[in-house]
Amino acid sequence: MTTQPTGAASFDLMRTRIDAHRREKFRASLLGIAIFAGLFALASWWTDFGITPLIDGLPKLGDYIAKLFSTPVSQSSSERIPVVSLTHLFGDWDTKQSLLYWFYNIGTFLRLIVDTVAMAVLATLMGFSIAFVLSFPASYNLSPHGAIVWTCRRFLELLRSVPDLVFALFFVFCYGIGPLAGILAMGLHSAGALGKLFSELNENASPRPAEGITAVGGDWFEKIRYAIVPQVLPGFLSYGLLRFEINVRSSAIIGVVGAGGIGEELKKVINFNRYEDISAVIILIVLLVVLIDTLSGYLRQRLIRDARVI
Repeated sequence: MTTQPTGAASFDLMRTRIDAHRREKFRASLLGIAIFAGLFALASWWTDFGITPLIDGLPKLGDYIAKLFSTPVSQSSSERIPVVSLTHLFGDWDTKQSLLYWFYNIGTFLRLIVDTVAMAVLATLMGFSIAFVLSFPASYNLSPHGAIVWTCRRFLELLRSVPDLVFALFFVFCYGIGPLAGILAMGLHSAGALGKLFSELNENASPRPAEGITAVGGDWFEKIRYAIVPQVLPGFLSYGLLRFEINVRSSAIIGVVGAGGIGEELKKVINFNRYEDISAVIILIVLLVVLIDTLSGYLRQRLIRDARVI
């Protein structure tokens, strides 16, 4: 006959177990910190990363701003005329050294901004379509055969492992300078990134609707169409909007290698040291990214909220 512990004994037993659990969690935390510190030290040694070079380079961050306020007229002249000055800061479009003067070429800049957004839209749609089709056979719980899962996943890994900038260089070589190279580069890279996210959403979907479709004689395509897609579509759209934001930023980068968009203009004005144009393009890119991030964030919240209601 076993005796039940008294109230005090039960409390002491509970405290002992809690203390043991805390000690175990503490040891696990110490181990995690030690692994993190070791990896950080190893990576810092391997890459010559150090605090001293980082601090030494901080003053150079102000060089660009200094050049805005003090730029030489020519290489042979010691006279310096500021690109912007406080006395003319809020002058009109024709006043040099004013903020509005930076945007004297605003028509060209806005046209390139529209090109950049159009490139991002087409690339996102292309990547979304490829990822949507391949995500179902790439999911372990949906694919009809293991070899199909392996093939689809390796293909998606290949697409996302190659940086979009490398894709852009390749397509510029194939198709020449222009938006086509940028659209293909961002589209293929987006397909690889979205394909992984989509397949993970598919694997987390509830299997019961699919089992019901199969039980009434539905085939594989009907199971995907009526059981899986309604569950995962809000998540697909949310990830698609996030990828659109990324593609807008990427289009400004890959344009530097001739893949179209505002990045191409940015490279040109940097090469000619036109600091007014550089500043104007950077400001427009930042405003564009903020606007798209705000709108897509609002749409994502609406999608998540509607999905919860359903």
